[in-house]
Parts: sequence; structure tokens; C-alpha cells
Amino acid sequence: MNNPLLTALELPAFSDIRPEHVTPALDVLLPEAQAAVERAVGAAVPAEYEPLSAALDVPLERLSRAWRAVSHLNAVANTPELREAYNANLARVTEFYTTLGADERLYAKYKAVAQQGQGLSAPRRRALDNAMRDFVLSGAELQGAARERFAAIQARSAEVTQRYSEHVLDATDGFALIATDAQMAGVPADVRQAARAAAEAAGAEGYKLTLHMPSWMPVMQYAHDRGLRESMYRAYFTRASEQGPAEHDNSPLMSEILLLRQEEAALLGHASFAELSLVPKMAQSPAQVTEFLRDLARRARPHAERDFDEMRAFAAERLGLADLQPWDLYYVSEKLKEERYAFSEQEVKQYFTEPRVLEGLFRLIETLFEVSIRPDSASVWHDSVRFYRIERSQGGGLPPQLVGQFYLDPHARPGKRPGAWMDEVRSRWLRPDAPAMPGRAVQTPVAQLVCNFAPPVVQADGAERPALLTHDDVITLFHEFGHGLHHLLTQVDDLAVSGISGVEWDAVELPSQFMENFAWEWEVISRMTSHVDTGVPLPRELFDRMLAARNFQSGLQTLRQIEYALFDMRLHNEADAPGRIQAVVDEVRAEVAVIVPPPYNRFQHTFSHIFAGGYAAGYYSYKWAEVLSADAYAAFEEAGVFDAETGRRYRREILEAGGSRAAMDSFKAFRGREPQIDALLRHQGMSAIVP
Repeated sequence: MNNPLLTALELPAFSDIRPEHVTPALDVLLPEAQAAVERAVGAAVPAEYEPLSAALDVPLERLSRAWRAVSHLNAVANTPELREAYNANLARVTEFYTTLGADERLYAKYKAVAQQGQGLSAPRRRALDNAMRDFVLSGAELQGAARERFAAIQARSAEVTQRYSEHVLDATDGFALIATDAQMAGVPADVRQAARAAAEAAGAEGYKLTLHMPSWMPVMQYAHDRGLRESMYRAYFTRASEQGPAEHDNSPLMSEILLLRQEEAALLGHASFAELSLVPKMAQSPAQVTEFLRDLARRARPHAERDFDEMRAFAAERLGLADLQPWDLYYVSEKLKEERYAFSEQEVKQYFTEPRVLEGLFRLIETLFEVSIRPDSASVWHDSVRFYRIERSQGGGLPPQLVGQFYLDPHARPGKRPGAWMDEVRSRWLRPDAPAMPGRAVQTPVAQLVCNFAPPVVQADGAERPALLTHDDVITLFHEFGHGLHHLLTQVDDLAVSGISGVEWDAVELPSQFMENFAWEWEVISRMTSHVDTGVPLPRELFDRMLAARNFQSGLQTLRQIEYALFDMRLHNEADAPGRIQAVVDEVRAEVAVIVPPPYNRFQHTFSHIFAGGYAAGYYSYKWAEVLSADAYAAFEEAGVFDAETGRRYRREILEAGGSRAAMDSFKAFRGREPQIDALLRHQGMSAIVP
């Protein structure tokens, strides 16, 4: 069979990949990779960096690229057939990587390379140090039964986290509510139109509402019908729990995941999974993280209490809601913001058409980082996916230099995982199998940027209305592009520390959160807005009102993030947590939260970041990195937001450096000192009240 997963193409043939290709491809790639390991540990491959990389990294990258393509499609174009093919091969892929990470012979080879590597570059020394650490964390020093049990834990963990993720997707896709005209009163016209079209496509009268964010959030913000809001709230926050279909219940999976992690940590000699998780991070201990979170909670609490008091008073006095409930909060917040700042998210959204936003974002990136972004062509997995290339001028009449390429998948749809993320297709790499000559070609990086925004709406006359983004959507887009730029603009040639590879997890959010700040700059916003009907840019006075509202309820938002992070850290640091998950949730809320959800709320059952993603005992990194990103952006505020030299220094010391050195060293190289929390508190309007 002509298998696209085995074709030696620069980019995956996404539109050609079928479920039936997966198993035959891995039947070839896994033995090929295993044979490469055997060659690498043999005497024929010297204990030197380049020969070992040529023998091992080249075939391993081929396997990784193919499996990454399958995993990506499983996340963005999920079908029963693809899911079956993915799950049928997950165990053997996991087994291969588990065995690879714990291979004593390979570990010894890397040790020998390290001992003989005095002349290695700093990035290669960093890569070797990381490799040594990761061999230990992967069980390379375990023996006998402990080694066998460690491998079994990895296999089972891969299986149950995948099932957790599937339950979230299926529970989200499996809910629909048909609403009436009366129930939809107050909901924006474009959302009603999309819901009407969805109902018609399903052969139903009325409006089809789902738990996907472009449908769910506008109902919670704008629907006057309190009963509808309550129904949608309950459906959303009981997804994948014991309160829904048993086949989607994540309750037993969460306990098992935590127990497996505890056992893994114990095998590797750590007191808890939280302690194990922090080994490759900036933070030194669970106690340090907990103290950081509690200190930030102490600073934020007076602001959060004030936010909630204002909302409660407004709900009672202006909306007749004396008994403010959780399903009222989005609605009341939006009404309060409209009254206080004289604008609504719906009004603002009319100015953020997707084409204009992308044009403005690309112009910003081109200005800041001295590159150009151009449309490109590639095989894609859905008609709405676009592909671009980033180039840099070489001057002297030479053609532009390709820096990297990226896919953009912006719209929500069934079969696509909720949320937003950046993932890599391939990384920058001076390949050891490239011709051995001066100026040999470097493999350029390719990224996938995925969001879940509302798609364009086809109107009654058949014309397509451009997709409209909320300002929060714009911030999300900037965030993911920050990750993408970290991956794409790197100038590091060693695969293991190129781009985001090798970056400490609690620093990896720095470039993403940094980019969010530009979504609040008038010079940026004024160039990326155009009213969907009139073409008029966003008025300055409306932007000023948005800016005044920037820190609206920032105290509550900060406490909510701390609640999630503290729950995550306690869950992975306390021995009895697997048997008392709901109790830990309740205790954290009692300590931190100003607003306590109803007893049936099961947010943890869809907390994919920690149960099926890379954030286990690491969710705190959003707030940790926010200190770094706010302080980094303060350098631009001090020098001028578009100061060319500051932009070059940030690109050089943060983005281009990738994981080639410690994140703190990169930060200090850019800022000239260690990070300070002042900028974060100032940006979030929380510096005035210090308890």
C-alpha cells in the first residue's frame, strides 16, 4: 500500500492519512527504530555526539513525526475508526518509548559521550545534561521487578489518560439542547443564527445549543432565561462525571491515574509525584510552589472580595437577582461591565473579523521580529485549515530565507478536542544525515496552532459572514502564537534543545503570555479591527473603555487560577488524595475561593490539563510564568512598545535561545536581572491593596 505515513515528504500528507494506514506504518517504523537503538549501543557507533545522533535521532524522528501526525488527527479530526486505530497502537508505541528511556546500554553510551564532550557547544552540553536527567526519570537505573513495574505503569497511564480525554470529548459532543425563541432572548444574533442552522441540520425546530465554547459561553453571558443558563451550567460542569452516562464517567480513571503517578514517583525515589514533576522545572519543591500560590492568593483576595461584593450588589439592585447563583455569574458580570464601562463583548466582537485580526497579528509579528508571513500550500485535515510560511530577508539581492511554517486551525467543530494549543510537526535541526559540507541545510521548524473559535456563518441569502472573534478570542490567538514563535524562531540547531524542547515547563508559558499584552495596545488593535458591516475600525473611545475594563474582576480570575493550581499541587503531593479528590477540591475552595460552586460541580472531571495533558503538578506554571512574562513586557513598556532593539534582544535571548540554556539564564540575559512580581501586580491592577 502507498502509505502516506511512510512517504519521505517534508510535510505530512494529512488529507491522505486514513485509519487503515496507522498499523502498517508502525509495523515498519517501530522495528526500524528498535534496530537503530541496537546499532547505537553497539561498538560500531563511537561515543561521540554526532555519530550517536546520526545513528539514533534520524530514525527516531521519523517514527516521532508519523505518530505525532496520527495523534494530531486524533485530536482535531476524531472519528470512531481513527480512534480505534490510535488506541490499537498506543500501547506498543508507549512500550517502545518506555523501553527506550530506560535502556541501560543507551544510558551508558550517553554517559560516555558526556565524559568525552569537553569541546561540545553549550547547547549540546545542555542537551546531554537533560538526557542524563531524563534517563533517570525514565527508570534507567531501576532493576528487576521495579523496572518491569515501571514499564507497566507507563503503559497503563497512557491507556487511562487517553480514555479520560476521550470521555471529555464524547461528553462534550454528546450534549445538545434545543432552545426556543423565548429562551434565546438576549443571545447575540450571530450566535442565534449559528444555533438555528445547527438545529436545521439536525432536523429540529428552534436552536441547537452545545457545550462547545462558541455556543455555550454566549448563552451564559447573554441569555435572559435563567433556567436555560442553569441547564447549560449544570450540563457543562457535570460532563464526564457520575452525573452523566456511566460510559463517560472519569471518576475511576482520575483515582487510578493519581495512584499510578504516586507509584511511579516512589519507584524513582521521590516522596510524591509533585516532587518528581518538579525535577526538570524551575521551581525547587512543592512547598515553594504552594507558598508562591498562597502568597499570590493573599495579595489577590481583597480584590476578589471587592469584585464579588460589587457583583452581588449589582445583581440584587439592578437585575432583581437577590440570590446570586453560579449560573448567573457570567450574565451578571457582562451586565455589570456593560453598565460600568458602557460597552458589551458583543459590540466589540463586531469589529474583530477573523481575516482582519490575522492581518493585524501578522503585521505585528513582522514588525517585532523582523520577519514576513506569507500564505503557503500544504495538505490539510479540514477545509478551514490554512498554512503559512515565515521568512526573513537576507539582503544583498538574495531570496528570502525560510524560517519556519505553520498550520492554523481556528474553528470549533464536532470531533475536535476543546481548547487551544500549539504543537510541533517538526523542529529546527541541523540533521546529522545532511550532506557534510559547509552551509549544509538546516531542517526548518513547522508548528500547528489550534483554536476553537466560532466559524463563519452562512446567511439566509447564501453569503458567508466572516467569523467574528471576541476580544478574549484575540487574546487566545496571541497566546498560541507566542508558543508558536518560541518554536518557529529558534536559532538552535540541536534537536533536543531547539525551540520549546528542553524549556522548563514552568517557563514555557513566558512567550505565550508575553504576546497577550499586545492585544491591549492601541497601535496594534487599531490596525486589526474592521466592523463586519461598515468596515469602520474600532473607535478609540470604545478601546479606552475596553482598556479601563481590562482588570475587571481580575481578583476573582486570579483566585480561580490559584484554586486550580493549588488543587493540582495538593492532588499530586498528598498520599491520600486519590481516594478523596472531591474532598481536596472542597478544601482548596474553602481556603482560596470567594465564590463556591454548587456541590454537583465536577470541574475536575474535565481538567484535561492535569489528567490528560502535560500539566500534572505543573498547572501553577501559568501563574509562575506570568511573573516572567509581565516583567519581560515591562522592558518594552520602559523602552517603547515597538522599540526595535528591545524586540531584537527579546527575540535573541528568549525566542531564539529556545531550550539551549536554563530559562532563568535566558530571562536574565534579556532583562539584566532576576524577575520581579511588581509588573504582574501592576498589569492586573492589584498593586493598590496589599494586605
